Amino acid sequence: MAKFYCFRPALLLLLLLMVRTESRGRFEPKILMPTEKAKSTEQEDTVGTRWAVLVAGSSGYGNYRHQADVCHAYQILRKGGLKKENIVVMMYDDIANHPLNPRPGTLINHPDGEDVYAGVPKDYTGHDVTAANFYAVLLGDKEAVTGGSGKVIASKANDHIFVYYADHGGPGVLGMPNKPYLYAADFIETLKKKHAAGTYKEMVIYVEACESGSIFEGIMPKDLNIYVTTASNAQESSYGTYCPGMNPSPPSEYITCLGDLYSVAWMEDSETHNLKKETVKQQYQTVKMRTSNYNTYSEGSHVMEYGNNSIKSERLYLYQGFDPDTVNLPPNELTVKSPVGVVNQRDADLLFLWHKYRRSEDGSRKDEILKELTETTRHRKHLDTSVELIGTLLFGPTTNFLKLAREPDLPLVDDWECLKSVVRVFEMHCGSLTQYGMKHMRAFANICNNGVSKELVEEASAAACDGYEAHLMSRPSVVGYSA
Repeated sequence: MAKFYCFRPALLLLLLLMVRTESRGRFEPKILMPTEKAKSTEQEDTVGTRWAVLVAGSSGYGNYRHQADVCHAYQILRKGGLKKENIVVMMYDDIANHPLNPRPGTLINHPDGEDVYAGVPKDYTGHDVTAANFYAVLLGDKEAVTGGSGKVIASKANDHIFVYYADHGGPGVLGMPNKPYLYAADFIETLKKKHAAGTYKEMVIYVEACESGSIFEGIMPKDLNIYVTTASNAQESSYGTYCPGMNPSPPSEYITCLGDLYSVAWMEDSETHNLKKETVKQQYQTVKMRTSNYNTYSEGSHVMEYGNNSIKSERLYLYQGFDPDTVNLPPNELTVKSPVGVVNQRDADLLFLWHKYRRSEDGSRKDEILKELTETTRHRKHLDTSVELIGTLLFGPTTNFLKLAREPDLPLVDDWECLKSVVRVFEMHCGSLTQYGMKHMRAFANICNNGVSKELVEEASAAACDGYEAHLMSRPSVVGYSA
């Protein structure tokens, strides 16, 4: 009898363990340890391999935010379990160790943020950050890449791909630190080739740039198993945020914006939610609200979506991975917040130069900065007036033809090679478009859509810019042609 009672505690413990084991299929504790695996409706073995391409398409300290965005995205994907060898990073890499960086060797993407630069691979940097390399990387074409690590997206039929691109843009184009720019038709053609090769299951693309909707509007097929969101529609700018003098402001030692509104919206959402529960659609809705600056569109933009909408119902972890530390966080919640301070992407460089000038205490250096600010502003005005004059010479003084936008279901231009040709002719006579002048791409597209000959464009460009002497960094012979 004594022996029977002696074994009762052990027997009860065994029974409890059996009940616990058998109930796992229908009972899940409310609080899980971070090391415990969260349940998911999808089976992990059906996900395939997750791949990612992260691109910062600019250079120069005034564009700090683009590389900070991309480095932040890398940290999120790594915490989500994506392997280093499956993430390709393209950035000029001239910011972290720039003389103006108050915290050398680091990048931050939020006023209170930690360093996001540490550990980021330098796959393609400097002169290797090109549109051609981006296409080759995405296609998994090792033979076509030049320079860099040679790493490509060697995906297979069951794999998922995440693409994130942060930069300046214009109608039909995305910037690159090395010319030529990325043109929408070439990008879409690359996506079609990737799909035809059968080397992925599904793909999600996020694009941060002015007029980024124009890259996909009217030309993005719905049958490529690709879902896209963009920071802005085809006719508006996107916005930088966490800028000096704004709310919230970066630490006082920074003279440039730390992030972009759309970009920090998706990344800060991903960091604070369980991506095995949050869907692509839920993130789109959250980012759309925040990027509108909480419906203040005068200081915000319209997030757009393109491609295959059926992907929206899927969980985000399929593309961005899953951080075990978020297991007890909610799938998604849209909290009402106040609008934040932002700056038009195209004006962020002027804001940077102004703060740089204002803080300089060296007399001779201050004069140099003032000259740079003056030349930048002067070249902007030159571009604007030159395009306007060309329009007058081609179509008469009473029309506003160059600014007209086409119907939403139509691409920016019918003949993309014509667009590239007009851009080259303009730059030959009037100087480099620069990241600011990309906004005039619609004007050049409308010249093509109206059937104007190359000879007439050349004649009008030569007349409009006769006698103009571009400063060194605005000469296409120095910085390259945009097309």
